[in-house]
Amino acid sequence: MQLTQASSNELKAIMEIVHQAQLFLASLGIDQWQNGYPDENVILNDIANNESFVVKNNENEIMGIAMFTTRTEPTYKIIEGNWLTSDDAKYGVIHRMAVADKFRSFGIAKFVFRQCEDYLKQNNISSMRIDTHQDNKGMQSLLQKSGYHYCGIIYLANGDKRLAFEKIII
Repeated sequence: MQLTQASSNELKAIMEIVHQAQLFLASLGIDQWQNGYPDENVILNDIANNESFVVKNNENEIMGIAMFTTRTEPTYKIIEGNWLTSDDAKYGVIHRMAVADKFRSFGIAKFVFRQCEDYLKQNNISSMRIDTHQDNKGMQSLLQKSGYHYCGIIYLANGDKRLAFEKIII
């Protein structure tokens, strides 16, 4: 497996994985990604910012997707709780992670975490922050198994509540 930056010519495959993830979340009764988010414009913006990544296997199939950045996340400025690191600490963020149906349970999300965490270590960035829907128990479990600590509640720009997690990298 390899994690590489996505390109706009991969948009169709990326959006198919987004659609599969939307259906999967709906089947679990999770009201996350059920309002048309993320749409093509969001993904194209991620690609334009060099923040959209794909996980590919040896056959060059896209197995999963994620947005990864080291830019400050505006919705993380206010938290009902406490981050593990200080407000002025530099951190990484993973958003919009999804795995293709046929590659679920292949460890794709853990692979993305490891690759992004390695990047943070190499660049002397202290932590990774991630948020997820309160009903997304699978992601919450994966985060905790991967060494992430629950820090509190943040609110998205539209007011939706999310559970916030952080892991100290260095």
